[in-house]
Amino acid sequence: METVYDIQKIMELMPHRYPFLLIDRIIELVPEKSIIGLKNVTFNEPFFQGHFPGMPVMPGVLIIEAMAQTGGILYLTSLPQESEEYIFYFMAMDKVRFRKPVRPGDQLILEATLLRMRKNAIKMAGTATVNGKRVAEAELMATVGEKK
Repeated sequence: METVYDIQKIMELMPHRYPFLLIDRIIELVPEKSIIGLKNVTFNEPFFQGHFPGMPVMPGVLIIEAMAQTGGILYLTSLPQESEEYIFYFMAMDKVRFRKPVRPGDQLILEATLLRMRKNAIKMAGTATVNGKRVAEAELMATVGEKK
């Protein structure tokens, strides 16, 4: 099953907003299995002002956050309840590896695959690629809570 979510649908599901919403589109979604998201990395991202002047590189922690946000949409769309009533909380990351720098002009492809899902927790494997080359990977854990 292929599902495409634009930024409007992403903002319905996720509480994040600029400058911390780090995904632009979902290009594939198989609930309870996998997801592929996309982030267009542009020079006007606020973190490039200080990371690093004259040599802009996307911070690794933000690559992982983008991966986690993509996985959050996988989780929220896999829940049996109405997902707009819940919020996704990042709990842990393991086996994190950064392989290549991500620079302005890159298109970051974020993939998450479900490893284990329980009623209120999820574990997933995530990868980030640019031009088909892996730039980062991690195992991520998260939980869900009710929005207040």
